[in-house]
Amino acid sequence: MLSTIAAAALPILVVTLALGGVTKLATAGREESPGALARLGPAVLMPERFARPALYACSLVELALATGLLVVDHPAARWLPAAFFAVATYVLWDLRRRRPDVGCGCFGDVSAAPVGLRSMGRVAALTAMAALVAVQNATGLPALTGQTAAWAAGGAALLLALSPEINEIVSRLRHRAPCEQRPMPPGRALSRLRASEAWRAHAGSLLTDEPSDMWRELCWRFFVFPTQGDAEVVFAVHLSGRRPAVRAVVVGADGHVTSADDRGDASLRESTPVSA
Repeated sequence: MLSTIAAAALPILVVTLALGGVTKLATAGREESPGALARLGPAVLMPERFARPALYACSLVELALATGLLVVDHPAARWLPAAFFAVATYVLWDLRRRRPDVGCGCFGDVSAAPVGLRSMGRVAALTAMAALVAVQNATGLPALTGQTAAWAAGGAALLLALSPEINEIVSRLRHRAPCEQRPMPPGRALSRLRASEAWRAHAGSLLTDEPSDMWRELCWRFFVFPTQGDAEVVFAVHLSGRRPAVRAVVVGADGHVTSADDRGDASLRESTPVSA
């Protein structure tokens, strides 16, 4: 029976560690307001300049532990996750005692709610699962049987019930900010631009790959690139959707729009300043 429970707990541990690592990487790599990262997890107990490196380090450790459980057949690969979750249990207890106003940061910025009994119960349950996996020498993906699937479903349901992040996710989905108010790093909009047909149509005439100017208006991010003949190409990237619209116009040295793509409508012309 214990071996079956351990086999069911193993994929739960792998998914939890991988999800925690990926979400921390995404949060650390995202442009945040000053001090935002320092309000997540144990980073609040260290100087602000160390918050981002600490988040990166923790995410890489979690990804390494998840990989070890899958591919390394060695006692260390099974006991290290147990030690990790045991330390995390103590850290959350200490964090709740010293700074009850901050979130655990377990899954990045979605774990911003203050640490409570649910978060501590979840990490304690993960510690018990990891210890059982280590004791039973479980490794790799288990064979899917009726009993294993039932125990895995039960364990997953327990962790979901102990996850305050569910409330935050539901709240974000129900009260999603309109496009005009959603943050969008300029680098992400620039990546969308460089993957567009409008960029490929004008890339050969651009004098540099980096914009000389950029600004945002509502749901559009504008980029200006110098081009041949003392002209400039102004690109407009829509900030919503998986395949956002991209517009482009060429502005001459006199400030007048000399050409536009077949989709460059009047809204782009009106948003393009004469001195662009």
